[in-house]
Amino acid sequence: MKMIVGLGNPGKKYERTRHNVGFMVVDELSFRYQTPWKKSKFNGMTSSIVVNGEKMLLVKPLTFMNLSGECVRPLMDYYDISVNDVMIIYDDLDLPTGKIRLRQKGSAGGHNGMKSLIQHLKTQEFNRIRIGVDRPANGDVLNYVLGDFPKSEHADIIAAIKTSADAIEAWSNKSFADVMNQFN
Repeated sequence: MKMIVGLGNPGKKYERTRHNVGFMVVDELSFRYQTPWKKSKFNGMTSSIVVNGEKMLLVKPLTFMNLSGECVRPLMDYYDISVNDVMIIYDDLDLPTGKIRLRQKGSAGGHNGMKSLIQHLKTQEFNRIRIGVDRPANGDVLNYVLGDFPKSEHADIIAAIKTSADAIEAWSNKSFADVMNQFN
């Protein structure tokens, strides 16, 4: 089984924010496969899909962004999922809005959700999809990532969400390296 983790913050207040683009991707997959979300005992929401015969556990940590690893590690242990079978989807200030980048390893790059995951997984080597949200012009990163996308960016973000979901589906029957070559 593969685990697909969308990073974000729980609650209506954060639903459409830049920081929740990871949640948006796993919501897209749940919608495509018409699967319900359930509260897990590990402080997250989960949904299961089957893509090309490959079972995938979709996860939305409810720990808030900065503590994402506290949900992900116990789920990995409970389901006996290897770090090689985990993919994390999250927002990235260093990419233009709507641009996606797939990677197999890397640092947290200042992203607190990724810092938590690296700490709890005890490695930087796990699959990820970074979705560009660009940087704020005024330098106020916190309010920027917790702010909604303006209408002018909706088309780019919707396309990035759909493309990210397509890449995850492709990972069901291809190596991650092949998926990176196809989608980067």
